[in-house]
Amino acid sequence: MPIIKQNPAAPTAPPPPPANGAVPLPNFCNLGIWLRILVIVDAMSAVAAALKAPTLDGMWRELMDLSALVQPVLLLSLLALCLGRRLLARLPYSAGAAAVLALTLALTSLAHILSRRLFDADVGTLGRHWLFAALASGVLLGYFHLRSRAFSPAISEARLQALQARIRPHFLFNSINAVLSLIRSDPKRAERALEDMADLFRVLMADNRQLAPLEKEVALCRQYLELEQLRLGERLQVVWHVEKVPGDALIPPLVLQPLLENAVYHGIEPCTEPGEIVINLYLARDRVHLVLANPYRLDGGHHGGNKMALGNIRERLQLHFDAEASLTAKVSGGTYQVHIIVPYVSETNA
Repeated sequence: MPIIKQNPAAPTAPPPPPANGAVPLPNFCNLGIWLRILVIVDAMSAVAAALKAPTLDGMWRELMDLSALVQPVLLLSLLALCLGRRLLARLPYSAGAAAVLALTLALTSLAHILSRRLFDADVGTLGRHWLFAALASGVLLGYFHLRSRAFSPAISEARLQALQARIRPHFLFNSINAVLSLIRSDPKRAERALEDMADLFRVLMADNRQLAPLEKEVALCRQYLELEQLRLGERLQVVWHVEKVPGDALIPPLVLQPLLENAVYHGIEPCTEPGEIVINLYLARDRVHLVLANPYRLDGGHHGGNKMALGNIRERLQLHFDAEASLTAKVSGGTYQVHIIVPYVSETNA
């Protein structure tokens, strides 16, 4: 695979953050977002029914009546918001929130009118339903806004930890020493290694808040492993299985590279004999699987630092994909394995 030549002016560079610090609206096509919305709205419906009806039987009847109006409006709103997600993504946060509220109120009015005219149902006053719709929309938007802000430090942490913890000082100094040893014996390889180092640190210091193509993450990882092989030599053996994954799949940047650094640091360095890192990437049922395995020794002195990288990656996966993504880690038969699953998202279907 060719070496990445990072260009700050490339069309794939992420847009600058909003000046007002606003966070984007949630992805209304995400199943995890749908589940959270359904649970919150049903809980609010139950509270509203309990406040209106003093008895359990009365509360149950009131909840059924309210759900008969709320559920169709909710499902239609989610479908409309999913279909219009591209338009919402281009709007400022305040305009997008206003559009969500306007759509909810319009569908509430439509459901109220149809219930009266087609089914001659006594569904209460329109003002009451408007109030519930506005309150539910406000609660949901506030919840997702706070949730995004709660996870937002994990985005900036991807860059900060790349400078402080992900690329440890020993890697930088060892790579420089390895390049120096090659300057006379193999100047072309030394020059290529310096280019790899420049590309690697340029990516790590970039703004990594947006999803990036998987093929770029793979190219970055190849460069990183080539640098590590300069000093580890035959001790570091790498096996790639990337034939069954689309390169245009979008993932959070700096997902594989920190895991590979942990694999080298915890799985290869403590061993005197050669060790093998296996990277298996594949697509199955519209899900992209990223599987990384490396040797594991119980008596290794480097174990214990994996949780920081895993926790950071897990938070960023939740931020971008919510419940549709997962990360699991296990030790089996002297092998440490990390398995990441994310939905298949590309520029064409994002």
